[in-house]
Amino acid sequence: MHQQPTSRRHVIAAAASTAAALGITASSASAAAHAVRSATPSLSDSLSGKLPDSPSAPVSGLSGSPAGASRSLSSSAVRARAAALLRRMSLEEKVGQLFVIEIYGQTADTEHAGNRKLYGVPTAAEVVRKYRPGGVIYFDARRGPDNVREPRQIARLSNELQRAAVRTGARVPLLVSIDQEGGSVVYRMLEPATQLPGNMALAATRSTRDVYDSAELIGTELAAVGINQNYAPVADVNINPANPVIGVRSFGSDTQLCARFVSTAVRGYHRGGVASAAKHFPGHGDTDVDSHTGLPEITHTRAELDRIDLPPFRAAIRHGVDTIMTAHIVVPSLDPSRVPATMSRPIVTGLLRDELGFTGVIATDALDMGGATADFPPDVAPVRAFQAGCDQLVLAPKLEVAFGAVRDAVRSGAIPQERLDASVLRILEHKLRRGLFPSPYVSERRAARIVGSGRHLSQARQITERTVTLIRNENGALPLPRTAATVLVTGWGTAPLAALARAIGERRGQRTTTLETGSKPDTSKIKEATDAARSHDVTVVLANAAAAGKEDGVAQAQLIDSLVATGRRVIVAGVRLPFDIRRFPDVPAYLATYNYGTPSMTALARVLYGEVAPRGKLPAPIPTLDNPDRSLYPFGHGLRY
Repeated sequence: MHQQPTSRRHVIAAAASTAAALGITASSASAAAHAVRSATPSLSDSLSGKLPDSPSAPVSGLSGSPAGASRSLSSSAVRARAAALLRRMSLEEKVGQLFVIEIYGQTADTEHAGNRKLYGVPTAAEVVRKYRPGGVIYFDARRGPDNVREPRQIARLSNELQRAAVRTGARVPLLVSIDQEGGSVVYRMLEPATQLPGNMALAATRSTRDVYDSAELIGTELAAVGINQNYAPVADVNINPANPVIGVRSFGSDTQLCARFVSTAVRGYHRGGVASAAKHFPGHGDTDVDSHTGLPEITHTRAELDRIDLPPFRAAIRHGVDTIMTAHIVVPSLDPSRVPATMSRPIVTGLLRDELGFTGVIATDALDMGGATADFPPDVAPVRAFQAGCDQLVLAPKLEVAFGAVRDAVRSGAIPQERLDASVLRILEHKLRRGLFPSPYVSERRAARIVGSGRHLSQARQITERTVTLIRNENGALPLPRTAATVLVTGWGTAPLAALARAIGERRGQRTTTLETGSKPDTSKIKEATDAARSHDVTVVLANAAAAGKEDGVAQAQLIDSLVATGRRVIVAGVRLPFDIRRFPDVPAYLATYNYGTPSMTALARVLYGEVAPRGKLPAPIPTLDNPDRSLYPFGHGLRY
């Protein structure tokens, strides 16, 4: 591992490199270094942990800015510096800035077969040097890149990648991005990172303070490990209970609630020190097709889009969102050609840029998703998305082909040079505003201290406890008495069941048995659980119909009906979407947690025993099973005890 330079000589040298890139004369290098130390934390400060915890006056209307941000620069100064840097860039360097790529491995210098397969070079540092991308995106091991394990490692990887970028070509730092939305669906950083309950759970609290604090906490931990761009918050209004891709990632079905919480989250992320990205424009909330595997169609009229889908994006723009991410969805009312929104000039440029007045960075959703690849091969998709008006091309498949296609389109005039320069200028300005010049490095020691701190965990616990929603409670089924009892914990999810059983078992006199039945329990599993329920005082069932795919939780409902028929006390918790009760509406007690992570299971246990009162309110109505237009439980429903 390389050591970071910390001496005054190295600071001056680093400032000289940046000064040269920005068009400052070499004789001004020492003065530039002095200015750097005066206006922002120096490289040595960054590495010794002397970073400010409370950003001061923001740039360009942001509610907060990261440690080391160029807070003192005016918008005109940022633009002038970006323009000076742009003039020194080659065509290949400019094209590189458009791409956001994945890299494999936990260090920049470790060889990995994934890098060889995708890019023809073995290490992440070599990938950065070869393509000079504008950004990288981190994933955990579930996708394959395995970038994020623990705070020091992530901070070290970020520093190593930034070092590779600033020593290459135009010496432009990277946007290091991630999808850390919160919740148990789209997240990359696991423990020890603090786990937050997610958007729909937060909406159940109806608390702007909880939304703000959650975003700030996530942003603070991301910034500490060198991640400066979070692809969040989700701005989609989820009005379709059957939506397979958004669901609890949304703040709910109410447009105004979503708009208020999206803008609040934007401010919270900024305060935490990371850039924000509202997604998925122009709105992915009313679909029953997953754009990862297919191409959904949104049939809303323009009037419906204005009333339902666009207000959260308008609110995000008003509150200074840095980036807006497009969706791979067809919206015929906006573009009759029926191309995905990502490739639609009427949607990206006409609506988002010209009509809504968004001046920040427009990023594509991942170009390797089914909604983009079905009709647009690797040499076409990035060119079409860029021609539509997108600035950042995220996860373009076959990067060598994609890079060459964009470069050749500029050379041929299919993409005007002025159009390329406009996007690169926006990206450079964004990096300047986020404080990546002159020092993009972070302190590994500080990262370990910040991520998963006791204060963060305590704050997350309190927020999570406020999210649990009591939807049905017949004949005083809840709260559970605190007398000695045997408790069967059964249903979906090995890890959630274990976490809940552990939390219940910590209470005096409570003896737990765990029986996992899976997402589609067969008759033998149902009989086993039913027999076990007869010998226990209480049965708590975790339901997750979304995990059952097209079967849609039918078998889970059969399990619950069989358990209820025993006449024993049965409590059901929907641990993802709150809508599962449609399949078993007569269950004695039903709660929604919107999340199946350990913090939510711990909160659920406290609510079950009345140690914490249920406070959540439904962020979306629960329709009846036979008529989606009729509510079983209305928006805002939530019982107390």
